[in-house]
Amino acid sequence: MASLSVPPVLTPPRDDAVALHKAFKGFGCDSTTVTNILAHRDSAQRALILHEYKAIYHQDLYHRLATELSGNHKNAMLLWVLDPVGRDATILNQALNGDITDLRAATEVICSRTPSQLQIMKQTYRARFGCYLEHDITERTYGDHQKLLLAYLGVRRNEGPEVDPSAVTDDARELYQAGEKRVGTDERAFIRIFSERSWAHMVSVANAYQHMYARSLEKAVKSETTGNFQFGLLTILRCADTPAKYFAKVLHKAMKGLGTSNAALTRVAVTRTEVDMKYIKAEYHNKYKGSLAEAIHSETSGNYRTFLLSLVGWDR
Repeated sequence: MASLSVPPVLTPPRDDAVALHKAFKGFGCDSTTVTNILAHRDSAQRALILHEYKAIYHQDLYHRLATELSGNHKNAMLLWVLDPVGRDATILNQALNGDITDLRAATEVICSRTPSQLQIMKQTYRARFGCYLEHDITERTYGDHQKLLLAYLGVRRNEGPEVDPSAVTDDARELYQAGEKRVGTDERAFIRIFSERSWAHMVSVANAYQHMYARSLEKAVKSETTGNFQFGLLTILRCADTPAKYFAKVLHKAMKGLGTSNAALTRVAVTRTEVDMKYIKAEYHNKYKGSLAEAIHSETSGNYRTFLLSLVGWDR
């Protein structure tokens, strides 16, 4: 369930556009007004506001926000106002071609999305950035990690709940023979099965593996693979099981210890608010015995904190 809070009676998009323009005028930007409007409009409503702003002021609201806001607040808001597919494409482009390459972020986005989402994402990436996503992945990654990402992008997997028990058993056996049963690892078997099977199938494979070999498939992946290749396999496996649990863990890692990974915190907050943030909050509370909102409040400050908490919402 989404955590986005939208007013029961919405202001017309044209009025929102006018209010935003007023917030930009004068000395400094009225960031409170900007957040109060944009953090409480859904994707369709935000798109209408951007359209109205362009029609009235002959300016791109996205670029106006980029000049008026700053720091983490700006980074989060600029992702938020994009449509979901365009946002994913932008995160991927920044992760692969930004000042700092973030292969974990790119892997997370690819390996946590459905086949239909990935197909649209690839088209959007090509349209916005003038090159194929697969090309940038080939340029920035290597080895088994690269093969996994390219395979995961290229295969049209089933998205339904249907599972063939016989095929599940065969896959569990093949993964065991490709990994724990032998000296060395047949990475090709892991890439093929993880990239070609549906999420429902992979959950059943993990259950069968546990039953057949008294060991979790996740532990097998950890013992047989390393680095970003391992991270990709684990992301697929964990998102197949419970995406909310996976993203709760990402958020916890982003905020634990000294310092905060604002890139990861922002990425999860803006991409999951309209998808399953309420489930993520529940998983976070169950796993870490604390409130996600309180953790965000403790680890962030200023307009950035206000914006994130507007998206995520306080626990009731």
